[in-house]
Parts: sequence; structure tokens; C-alpha cells
Amino acid sequence: KKLAIIYRAQNPNNPKNNQLSHKLTKYIMGVTRDILIEGNGTKPQVGDTVQVTYTGTLTNGEVFDSSFKRNRPFKFIVGIGQVIKGWDEGVLQMSIGEKAVLKITSDYGYGSRGAGNVIPPNADLIFEVQLLG
Repeated sequence: KKLAIIYRAQNPNNPKNNQLSHKLTKYIMGVTRDILIEGNGTKPQVGDTVQVTYTGTLTNGEVFDSSFKRNRPFKFIVGIGQVIKGWDEGVLQMSIGEKAVLKITSDYGYGSRGAGNVIPPNADLIFEVQLLG
């Protein structure tokens, strides 16, 4: 079961028109999504192949991975477990063109096993992700 909470704040640069300046959607499932750039409204479905650019950091700010280092987007089939659960849950909520920060608790990341020498056990993760298509 998902719980969606949307926060809207008046744009401080244009207080007369109450534009959406910040939206946060929070899921009980271990993922929060802070939208930086709105997408076009079209969301991927389970089983779709998607392309994203991303940078992954630990909560201390240390970058552990980035598609930009490889100079190409990352492609995967969403919703079938090819990636960590936090990505499957978070990317399914994004729309094409959207850029968001996904904050993923360790149980929806790599859990108690961690990932090699890069991600320690029980680490919460932060990903800045843009869904390209």
C-alpha cells in the first residue's frame, strides 16, 4: 500500500501566481521522491525498458556511481527486479523527462549485504535520476 503526500509551496521568485516550486511524494515502501524537474506526465509501466541518467551517493555525500562517468544512460526493464527495489518503486512513479532525487532506505537498496567495497551494509542511498524514456 502506498501513501502519497504532496507538498506545494509558493514560488518565492513569483509569489503572486502560486506556481508549484517543490513537490515531494513519500512512499511507505522505503523510497521518497523529491521532484526537481517535472516530466511530461507519461509514466513507465512494469516491463517497460527505460533509460535513465543518474548519480548515486551515500548519505555522507560520497558518490559511489554515476552514469555520467560512462557517458551513456543506463537501460533496464523496470518493475521486474533487474535493479534495486527502490529504483523499481521510484522510477515507476516518475514521468518521462522528470528529474528527481530518490532517497532509498537500505531495505530497498542493498540491505545488510551492501555492495562490494563501495556501498556499506545497511546504507541508505540517494540517487539523482532523470528518466529519459
